[in-house]
Formats: sequence, structure tokens, C-alpha cells
Amino acid sequence: MKVLAGTSNLKLSKDIARQLKLKLVNSNIKRFADGEVYVEINENIRGNSIFVVQSTSNPANDNLMELLICIDALRRSSAKNITAVIPYFGYARQDRKVVPRTAISAKLVSNLITNAGANRILSVDLHAGQIQGFFDIPVDNLFSTPLFARHIKKNIKLNNLICVAPDVGGVERTRALSRRINSSIAIIDKRRPAPGKSEVMNIVGNVKNKNCVIVDDIIDSGGTIVNAVKALKDKGAKDVHVYITHAVLSGEAIYKIEKSQIKKLITTDTIDNSKKVGRSKKIEIISLAPMISEAMKRIANSTSVSSLFK
Repeated sequence: MKVLAGTSNLKLSKDIARQLKLKLVNSNIKRFADGEVYVEINENIRGNSIFVVQSTSNPANDNLMELLICIDALRRSSAKNITAVIPYFGYARQDRKVVPRTAISAKLVSNLITNAGANRILSVDLHAGQIQGFFDIPVDNLFSTPLFARHIKKNIKLNNLICVAPDVGGVERTRALSRRINSSIAIIDKRRPAPGKSEVMNIVGNVKNKNCVIVDDIIDSGGTIVNAVKALKDKGAKDVHVYITHAVLSGEAIYKIEKSQIKKLITTDTIDNSKKVGRSKKIEIISLAPMISEAMKRIANSTSVSSLFK
């Protein structure tokens, strides 16, 4: 097996390669003056199993196009099989028609990746589980819940703790975490008056005098989480910790988090936010490189990936 790094998250790619004790594939990825992506493989990969690591985060379209061209370059270089390792799958929130006459972009993107020549997908916490069915190739979707559970057990007192789902759609994820740390759950009922804006309406469950853990897959502008934390505090909650897999952090998200009542926000490195986060005292990044590299090793050796989460 060999690992090819895209440019969207070089740090994670290097950490994965280090875990596997491999060198990254010697490649040349650059942009022409007009923005076109150029990919050249500078070593023989004929007959090899190649894992190309590329998150389709901001700039989503550029990084997606780079992934497609990397896959095509590998296919034309006679790679035995190609696994697209996509820690953060962009366009995942466009997984269905919420209003008439709109695109299901997640399906379109899955078609593009498949037709480019990928043989398998390895992702982390897909926004919607049904996206796995959009692909006509095998998909291994990893979960950050075990990692979050270990972090909670190590850093937060488990007595008087409650897991909180930020919306009804996140209940399954929240329940999975609560089972691992043996806590009860609460649900925030919210409505969106407009795209990108959320209004917290009610909290289902008793959070008074309890330490709360909110778990979600994506934080974008930060508005939803900040409003959720405020609502919990208004209901008498003590400290509120937030666990997020994919930190998109667009616009003034960092500023909102710093000024909010969030005790600590823990996220992963599926998106490279090292420059954005800087010296923030409220945001902590934990690495998924050990888990992703182990999954890659199991795929290469044709052993069970699901047993990682038992």
C-alpha cells in the first residue's frame, strides 16, 4: 500500500503516513495561473494499492476537483486499486431535496468520484448515513464517537453528566456517545427561520445543575451551537463542553465561540484549522490519524474495519 496526499490537509496525511511507517507518494500537485489543477505522479505505482487522502473542505470545489484529478492520474498510472480517503466529505449536507427544484449534490459528487476511478471510499462521520448508498462502490464510514468517549472519560467528571443532541437529527449520534459514557440524554428542539440561522425553541430533558456535552458532526458558522449553549445555560446547566467531528468554522465562527459560554470545544483534524484556531483557549484539536491509519491498514489487509468500534 502507498499513500498519496492531496493539498487540503497535508498535516493529517503526514500523520497518517507516520502511523503506517510509510513515505508519501512522490507527487507534484500545483495550480496553473487560471486555476486549473495539475497532478503528476513521480514514482512507479503500477500494481500498488493506493490511498489518496483529501478532504473536500474550503475551497470545496478546488479540493474536490483535485481529488478527482488525483484519482484519474492514479488510474492512468496502473494502480491496482484506489481508495479515496475523504475525512471530511463536502456537499454532504445536500443529501436530499428539502424544497422543490434543487440538486441532490451529494449524489452528484459520489458519481463524480466513482466515475473518476475510485474503487473504495473511506470517510469519517458522514453527515447523513444514506450517502453511503449514493456510491456504487464499497464505503467505510468511520466514527469519532469512541475517540470522544475516551476524551470525556479522561477530562470530564462523569458524575452529573448529560449528553445533549443539538437537534432531532443528532439523537442517534448522541445516544451512541451516552451509551459509552453511561449518561442520560437531552434533546434541543430548534427551528430554522432561514438557511444558516437557527432558533432554539425548547429543551427536552432536565439539564439543571448538570454538566452538558453537546455532540455533533459539523460546526459551520457556529450560530447553532452558540444558541444551544445559551439555551442550556438559561435552563440552569453548569459547564457545557462541545464535541464536533468536522470544524468548518466559516465566517466569524471562531469569534462567536470565544465570546460564547462554551467551556471547551473539542474537534478533530479532518479539516486543517491550525491557522484559524491559532492560540484559542477554548478550542482543542485531537487527531484522527491513528484511527484512519488503522482502518487503511485493515482495508489493505482485507480484515474487519467495523471491529474498530466494538
